[in-house]
Amino acid sequence: MRRVTTLVLTAVIGSAAGAQQRPSSEIFLAPFSIENGAPVIGNPVNVSAHHGYNNQPSFTPDSRAMLFTSDRDGGQTDIYRLDVSTHSIARLTSTAESEYSATVMPDRRRFSVIRVEPDQIQRLWSFAMDGSDPKPVINDLKPVGYQAWIDGDNVVTFVLGSPNALVHTSVESQRSDTLARDIGRSLLPLPQKGGFSFTQRVDSSFIVKTMGWPSRKTHDLVAMPKGAQDLVWANRDILLTAAGTKLLYWITGAKDWAVAGDYAGAGLSDMSRLAISPDGKWIAIVAVAKP
Repeated sequence: MRRVTTLVLTAVIGSAAGAQQRPSSEIFLAPFSIENGAPVIGNPVNVSAHHGYNNQPSFTPDSRAMLFTSDRDGGQTDIYRLDVSTHSIARLTSTAESEYSATVMPDRRRFSVIRVEPDQIQRLWSFAMDGSDPKPVINDLKPVGYQAWIDGDNVVTFVLGSPNALVHTSVESQRSDTLARDIGRSLLPLPQKGGFSFTQRVDSSFIVKTMGWPSRKTHDLVAMPKGAQDLVWANRDILLTAAGTKLLYWITGAKDWAVAGDYAGAGLSDMSRLAISPDGKWIAIVAVAKP
């Protein structure tokens, strides 16, 4: 496998220097279930409890907490932990750098983040679960935008470039290789393990694809709806995405997406990132809330 060389480009997730450019967004939590093969979503409640940039929710493996990114000081972003049952919020990181996209690692003892370093370079770092002991996960790969863990050693990342690249890295060997190019930002481990999903531009649209691991065989699933970028697996057969004021779902084998809910009446718009708790009882939704 060859080592990846990348160009340093302006990041899409923001930086401390460009904090004023971060869009305002809030995180909503709603009850979630699958009934008669379709998702059922309850009333969303604003749990980020802060007007400003709140984004990239990710549940802990026990479903008791949710990690998310927030800018609460008007400068850099840090990682916060929400208790799902009480909605209480605790700050995990408090650094001079910005951290994004917290994801509990497969060993469950640490979480990884995209960290914007003092020179504005983005690399993959990790912290202990209490927010201590920061250290880089991959030394030479940059600029990293998004991440998904296949297993304890293998991680795939969205690396910014022209075009953006899907890059696999073995943490143990620190060797990286490019798997695909012109990809979207949604990277997800498959619920049944043994691979991950990603999106890739084909002609004028993005196609949802899976890649088996370690076979690296790819399969095309479905085209993304117009205006949608982010995905979440509800189970091994159901995908959800968001576009505008709507949540949409796709069932394996279906030709198109169906509407799971429209939240215009609830004052939500520009819905984007989603996360579903491992126990399948909660969905987190990033959206812009009506003032």
